[in-house]
Amino acid sequence: MNGIVCPVHTLLFPLEAAAGTNDRCYKSRKYSPPLSRQPAPGAGGKARYPGDLSGMVYLCGMSFPGTNPFTKTEAETDVLTAEAASWQLIVWNDEVNTFEWVIETLMEVCGHTYEQAEQCSYIIHFKGKYAVKEGMYEDLEPMCSAILDRGISATIEELVS
Repeated sequence: MNGIVCPVHTLLFPLEAAAGTNDRCYKSRKYSPPLSRQPAPGAGGKARYPGDLSGMVYLCGMSFPGTNPFTKTEAETDVLTAEAASWQLIVWNDEVNTFEWVIETLMEVCGHTYEQAEQCSYIIHFKGKYAVKEGMYEDLEPMCSAILDRGISATIEELVS
């Protein structure tokens, strides 16, 4: 059966009903769909509306989008493609500073937990460097200066995505 489904009441009503109702569903009143002039297959010779459950369909006041309920409309949206540049605070491995000193520095300067600082120091030791913090340049610059003041090698590099 061709018809329109009301998105609120999930009722199917025939296109003939929508044609004269400004593409609205009217649940506040009863609508009796027209009987077909031809007998429906399997109707035993009786003329009835194909797919009609009770002869009465309740319709609501929900408006359908556009004038044709079978036309999909897509809303245009703008997507932000430009992002603020992200930077990384890189700490470099050296043979001078101890694990304890690097862990203490990362906890105090970068705000890491003990476990985070310890993991960072192991990665720095075995890989030679590690990005211990990521963010805006203005936020990372004082951290880099504080790490350098403690005798640990650190740089700020732009994150390449």
